[in-house]
Amino acid sequence: MDDLDRRLLALFADDPRIGVLQASRELGVARGTVQARLDKLTSSGVVTGWGPELSPQALGFPVTAFLTLEIRQDNVELGGHDGVARHLATIPEVLEAHTITGAGDLFARVVARSNSDLQRVIDLVLKDPAIVRSSTVIALATQIPYRVLPLAHSMDTP
Repeated sequence: MDDLDRRLLALFADDPRIGVLQASRELGVARGTVQARLDKLTSSGVVTGWGPELSPQALGFPVTAFLTLEIRQDNVELGGHDGVARHLATIPEVLEAHTITGAGDLFARVVARSNSDLQRVIDLVLKDPAIVRSSTVIALATQIPYRVLPLAHSMDTP
């Protein structure tokens, strides 16, 4: 990734609906260059999507929590980590889940309509028989939202 790629990503991050022609004008490069760069960034996996970013809060889910899940270590017949992940994927309030090291086995970010609704979400998560224990931390405020663009800007140019 070079400086043009970083400027292109910043431009689309600031205004995702800008369009290739306007981006080429603002960056001072040919339209074909912008399109080729976008195609390269997409095919290499740097750009993973072009859809709108949604706000759980605006959708009516203002509570964010993080669940640390411990799963049965002998749960091969239950599908292991992948089986639990398939179960979690059926719950719309589970925004992401990661296999982790440490005290737990899986870490999940979930949202809920309220603190009492969070109990409903946790109960749905715990319906999987492979999960033996869960601990929950409720987020009080988001200090730094999920972001990747600063990482791209911090990369040294070759």
